[in-house]
Amino acid sequence: MVEETATVIDEVADDAVLSRVYEIGYHIIPTTPEEDLEKIVGDIRSSIEKVGGNFIAEGAPILTKLSYEMDIQEVDKRVSHDRGYFGWIKFEAPVTAAITLDTELKVNPNILRAIVFKTVR
Repeated sequence: MVEETATVIDEVADDAVLSRVYEIGYHIIPTTPEEDLEKIVGDIRSSIEKVGGNFIAEGAPILTKLSYEMDIQEVDKRVSHDRGYFGWIKFEAPVTAAITLDTELKVNPNILRAIVFKTVR
Protein backbone atom coordinates (compact mmCIF):
# COMPACT_ATOMS: atom_id res chain seq x y z
CA MET A 1 0.00 0.00 0.00
CA VAL A 2 2.78 2.44 0.91
CA GLU A 3 4.72 1.52 -2.23
CA GLU A 4 1.65 2.18 -4.42
CA THR A 5 1.14 5.61 -2.84
CA ALA A 6 4.80 6.50 -3.38
CA THR A 7 4.56 5.46 -7.03
CA VAL A 8 1.47 7.63 -7.61
CA ILE A 9 3.14 10.63 -5.96
CA ASP A 10 6.25 10.14 -8.11
CA GLU A 11 4.12 9.97 -11.28
CA VAL A 12 2.29 13.19 -10.36
CA ALA A 13 5.60 14.92 -9.62
CA ASP A 14 6.97 13.76 -12.99
CA ASP A 15 3.86 15.12 -14.77
CA ALA A 16 4.29 18.52 -13.10
CA VAL A 17 7.72 18.87 -14.75
CA LEU A 18 6.68 17.34 -18.07
CA SER A 19 5.86 19.87 -20.80
CA ARG A 20 3.03 19.40 -23.25
CA VAL A 21 1.58 21.38 -26.12
CA TYR A 22 -1.72 23.13 -25.36
CA GLU A 23 -4.09 25.44 -27.15
CA ILE A 24 -6.41 28.04 -25.68
CA GLY A 25 -9.50 28.93 -27.66
CA TYR A 26 -11.34 31.97 -26.34
CA HIS A 27 -14.23 34.35 -27.05
CA ILE A 28 -13.87 37.93 -25.85
CA ILE A 29 -17.14 39.76 -25.16
CA PRO A 30 -18.28 41.72 -28.24
CA THR A 31 -18.80 44.99 -26.36
CA THR A 32 -15.02 45.30 -25.97
CA PRO A 33 -13.60 48.17 -28.05
CA GLU A 34 -11.24 46.91 -30.77
CA GLU A 35 -8.38 48.98 -29.37
CA ASP A 36 -8.63 47.03 -26.07
CA LEU A 37 -8.42 43.58 -27.68
CA GLU A 38 -4.61 43.56 -27.74
CA LYS A 39 -4.46 44.36 -24.03
CA ILE A 40 -6.79 41.46 -23.19
CA VAL A 41 -4.81 39.05 -25.39
CA GLY A 42 -1.61 40.42 -23.84
CA ASP A 43 -2.98 39.55 -20.39
CA ILE A 44 -3.57 35.97 -21.57
CA ARG A 45 -0.03 35.82 -22.98
CA SER A 46 1.47 37.10 -19.73
CA SER A 47 -0.51 34.46 -17.79
CA ILE A 48 1.02 31.80 -20.04
CA GLU A 49 4.52 33.20 -19.46
CA LYS A 50 3.96 33.29 -15.68
CA VAL A 51 3.30 29.54 -15.61
CA GLY A 52 6.40 28.82 -17.70
CA GLY A 53 4.82 28.53 -21.14
CA ASN A 54 6.52 29.07 -24.52
CA PHE A 55 4.48 30.33 -27.48
CA ILE A 56 4.18 28.30 -30.67
CA ALA A 57 1.46 30.04 -32.72
CA GLU A 58 -1.45 32.44 -32.36
CA GLY A 59 -4.60 33.52 -34.16
CA ALA A 60 -5.66 37.14 -33.58
CA PRO A 61 -9.23 37.62 -32.32
CA ILE A 62 -11.86 38.39 -34.96
CA LEU A 63 -15.54 39.15 -34.45
CA THR A 64 -17.66 36.11 -35.32
CA LYS A 65 -21.30 35.16 -35.02
CA LEU A 66 -21.86 32.50 -32.38
CA SER A 67 -23.91 29.35 -33.04
CA TYR A 68 -26.09 30.22 -30.07
CA GLU A 69 -26.44 33.06 -27.59
CA MET A 70 -24.29 33.00 -24.46
CA ASP A 71 -25.26 34.70 -21.21
CA ILE A 72 -22.83 36.34 -18.82
CA GLN A 73 -23.22 38.27 -15.59
CA GLU A 74 -22.30 41.94 -16.03
CA VAL A 75 -22.43 44.01 -12.83
CA ASP A 76 -25.99 43.37 -11.61
CA LYS A 77 -27.70 41.85 -14.68
CA ARG A 78 -27.38 38.98 -17.15
CA VAL A 79 -26.52 39.92 -20.72
CA SER A 80 -26.87 37.73 -23.83
CA HIS A 81 -24.36 37.88 -26.67
CA ASP A 82 -24.73 36.39 -30.15
CA ARG A 83 -21.24 37.44 -31.27
CA GLY A 84 -17.75 37.32 -29.82
CA TYR A 85 -14.12 37.96 -30.75
CA PHE A 86 -12.66 34.49 -31.30
CA GLY A 87 -8.92 33.90 -31.01
CA TRP A 88 -6.51 31.14 -30.08
CA ILE A 89 -3.01 30.65 -28.71
CA LYS A 90 -0.89 27.50 -28.99
CA PHE A 91 1.91 27.05 -26.47
CA GLU A 92 4.09 24.53 -24.66
CA ALA A 93 3.96 24.46 -20.85
CA PRO A 94 4.13 22.18 -17.80
CA VAL A 95 1.07 20.00 -17.16
CA THR A 96 0.04 22.03 -14.10
CA ALA A 97 -0.12 25.18 -16.25
CA ALA A 98 -3.29 24.06 -18.04
CA ILE A 99 -5.28 23.94 -14.80
CA THR A 100 -3.99 27.33 -13.66
CA LEU A 101 -4.76 28.99 -17.00
CA ASP A 102 -8.23 27.46 -17.21
CA THR A 103 -9.07 28.86 -13.78
CA GLU A 104 -7.75 32.33 -14.67
CA LEU A 105 -9.75 32.46 -17.90
CA LYS A 106 -12.99 31.46 -16.16
CA VAL A 107 -12.80 34.41 -13.75
CA ASN A 108 -11.72 36.98 -16.37
CA PRO A 109 -14.72 39.33 -16.92
CA ASN A 110 -13.61 40.07 -20.52
CA ILE A 111 -13.78 36.42 -21.59
CA LEU A 112 -17.16 35.13 -22.70
CA ARG A 113 -15.96 31.52 -22.91
CA ALA A 114 -12.60 29.74 -23.12
CA ILE A 115 -11.19 26.25 -23.36
CA VAL A 116 -7.69 24.89 -22.73
CA PHE A 117 -6.87 21.56 -24.32
CA LYS A 118 -3.89 19.33 -25.11
CA THR A 119 -2.92 19.24 -28.78
CA VAL A 120 0.01 18.49 -31.08
CA ARG A 121 2.70 20.81 -32.32
